[in-house]
Amino acid sequence: MPFDLPGPGVGLWRPLNLGGFGRQVEPCGVAERPRCGCALGPCVGPGPLKEENPECRALSLRKAISTKVMEGGELPGVLVFALEGPHGVCEAHIAELQKHFRLVTMTEFVENKTQFCQKIQAIYIWGGKPAIDRDLLQSLPSLKIIANGGVGLDHLDLPLITSLGVAVANTPQAVSDPTADLGMALLLAAARRVLEGCRLAVAPAAEDFCVNWMGQEVTGATLGIVGMGSIGYKIARRATAFEMKILYYNRTRRKLEEEAAVGATYCERLDSLLRQSDFVMLAASLTPQTRGLIGRQELRLMKPTAVLINISRGLLVDQDALVEALQTGVIGAAALDVTCPEPLPRDHPLLKLKNVTLTPHIGSATHQARWQMMRDMTDSILAALGGRPIPNEVLLP
Repeated sequence: MPFDLPGPGVGLWRPLNLGGFGRQVEPCGVAERPRCGCALGPCVGPGPLKEENPECRALSLRKAISTKVMEGGELPGVLVFALEGPHGVCEAHIAELQKHFRLVTMTEFVENKTQFCQKIQAIYIWGGKPAIDRDLLQSLPSLKIIANGGVGLDHLDLPLITSLGVAVANTPQAVSDPTADLGMALLLAAARRVLEGCRLAVAPAAEDFCVNWMGQEVTGATLGIVGMGSIGYKIARRATAFEMKILYYNRTRRKLEEEAAVGATYCERLDSLLRQSDFVMLAASLTPQTRGLIGRQELRLMKPTAVLINISRGLLVDQDALVEALQTGVIGAAALDVTCPEPLPRDHPLLKLKNVTLTPHIGSATHQARWQMMRDMTDSILAALGGRPIPNEVLLP
């Protein structure tokens, strides 16, 4: 576990030095070089005394509410899918969560609904589970908030949830950087045929490597980003390091100064972006409008050498049309962190194509990001239980 959890009296969680990876956060309560004036004591950092910083404010909230709850003699109940197994809460997070909450698994709840229905005040969604439906919501009369790990909310019926007076929060800040990193990793892997190369390099029968086995150049190529939200914009920033020409298609145009900062050009029509791009990166949210956004017609607009990268949701793409396009040379390759379903059936044709790179929906799967997700979800739940403004609350338009 690459995190140093503080002992009693120590302030913020602090990532260990990971050889340059991860933002270093010093704990509060150290008197040297004060930076902020939070109730927990001065923070370490350069510069003059400032207002309480957000991380200290969040920690102060956690401690204040937890103390108040402890004085009441019982921790608030929070429903989770499981505490172990592939869909359970991250094992490394359980001890921290249990400082604030009584974690109730779905199995426990189903077996003891009478005991738990009044006590559960929040639902903690990790990896898309537990599934939320009307029956579950109506069985929890004390429910105040659903905290969702990640940014995508297509698995939640937001109008239904809000109509029952239940708040929803997600974790957009925690996931945007690692997901953008993965998007670039997939782009590079597909362009340079990394997986194919690995298979050749380790093949038992390999006696020689062909000097004419090649991939595509990334530097100077054209990248088309579909969905220029936080993740899409961070991808654009990374692509500038490769001197890529950046096009983007989005529901709303970015500010001119934001475009200029990454050298991005806005495309009013998706077909214009598809025709020009060497790489097409899907970073849009799944909505009724974006479902099936890339179909047979759109794939035929792309260059025969183009690479399609999807780090959003599998349903943005007509998968049957994609298989056909990859098999017949309509496009050059695909790199997919998301599919529909997940995982794909073991006999699915996408699993057999050499020009496909697949990862198991790991956009936010770093120790740092998942820890931050847990912290953000904890803060949102505690805020809701304490009647305070909820960080990262999702509001319907």
